[in-house]
Amino acid sequence: MILDSNGIQKILPHRYPFLLVDTIEEMERWKRIVGIKNVTINESFFQGHFPGQPIMPGVLIIESMAQTGGVLLLQEVKDREKKLLYFVAIDNARFRRPVVPGDQLRVEVDVLAWRGTFCKLAGKASVNGELAAEATLMCKMVDIETELNPAANPGDKPQ
Repeated sequence: MILDSNGIQKILPHRYPFLLVDTIEEMERWKRIVGIKNVTINESFFQGHFPGQPIMPGVLIIESMAQTGGVLLLQEVKDREKKLLYFVAIDNARFRRPVVPGDQLRVEVDVLAWRGTFCKLAGKASVNGELAAEATLMCKMVDIETELNPAANPGDKPQ
């Protein structure tokens, strides 16, 4: 294990109940990362998705990919506490098998392109070697200060 949940929380702004990566097992700077999400029946989303047939929502599997990729990207940013990563696109999302309580989700993310504040990632999530989901994710790094105070950015017009 390279990072546990405490190490991950030093990099990502996400917290319980929305932190969806528990450990980082592998990491190659600027290129790829492997994270683990231990899926338990105690997850809040299982209360309603679905009663009697708990299945991890696909959008949260995608979010787990994004957070895992975020660890890789944000660790390279010196002032990361002043930055956020926003989704700008999700392409080719496919869900191959349900993820259920007791599963250990292995999330692999590869950097396809990284130019300036934009990054394109390829994500795959598997359980016991069986592909559960895959997607191409695009994100943009933004300054928190600008996002919280849009008037501070003179190029933006109020709506």
